[in-house]
Amino acid sequence: MQDAWLQRGVLARLLWPLSLLYGGLAALRRTLYLLGALRTESAGVPVVIVGNVIAGGSGKTPVVMAIVRHLEARGLRVGVVSRGYGRSTQDCREVQDDSAPDEVGDEPALIRRSTGAPVFVARRRIEAARALLARHPATQVIVSDDGLQHLALARDLEICVFDDRGIGNGWLLPAGLLREPWPRPCDLVIHTGDRPAFAGFRARRTLADDAVRRDGTRVPLASLAGASLIAVAAIAKPEGFFQMLRARGVLPAQCIALPDHDDFSRWSPPADPGAIVLCTEKDALKLWQKAPAALAVPLVFEPEPAFFAALDAKLSSRDGHQAA
Repeated sequence: MQDAWLQRGVLARLLWPLSLLYGGLAALRRTLYLLGALRTESAGVPVVIVGNVIAGGSGKTPVVMAIVRHLEARGLRVGVVSRGYGRSTQDCREVQDDSAPDEVGDEPALIRRSTGAPVFVARRRIEAARALLARHPATQVIVSDDGLQHLALARDLEICVFDDRGIGNGWLLPAGLLREPWPRPCDLVIHTGDRPAFAGFRARRTLADDAVRRDGTRVPLASLAGASLIAVAAIAKPEGFFQMLRARGVLPAQCIALPDHDDFSRWSPPADPGAIVLCTEKDALKLWQKAPAALAVPLVFEPEPAFFAALDAKLSSRDGHQAA
């Protein structure tokens, strides 16, 4: 389907009538919110939505973490809310440092571990926002990981994230990869790939100089040259991780791509006791349960400075919020 969504081929054309039905239902839902038949609720503090209009991972979570770190560096108290995609639980809960990814979602667990910010997950993000503010009343800004189409939560700023797929063939699901028509109003557009399809802010993506063990100690990537390496990734675009490893001179003998958010239940550690397993930072929290010696290689994600300047300006212009 990913390939079919990039061009208007036979399969996409066969699915096109269904995309009209999907678009009609989505438009009806938006209209019901505009008319007040469905209720949009405010969290009471500025809310920044980081989402996308395309299906599949586009790199939202690194954008969320970069924004959290930036706002905290400005002296603001920031919290994060998320649905917690793929978790086995259904309640509203706070993500702790030791929370199991299968109970809170791998991305919320990564955000909490990486930034230290308060993170709450709930099926309805307004419930997560209220629980966050009740537990951390000094919170000044809430960042929502995903939720562009979650209209029940009022937002002050919308950031739309794209990767190198752009808008694909330009059609809605299931004939294309669009969740809603593009262009649509939003405050900021950021591209996480290397070949942006249209205008927007860009970001630099590289791997960190050091891999990280489960206990937090670090191993320089340069020291892994010549070692027996196996790379495994359960992310939206695993080949991107493998390519970045190769670009840093780290050459795995085997690269294993698993479905996004995979729980590694069907993956077995290598039989060779001397082999070193490398994974993404997002996968590490799950993989360490089966392969405690695996090394996580963090992603360094750096939006261009103009993105943060625009973010600050738009946040400062919102009623009731002044720049720190």
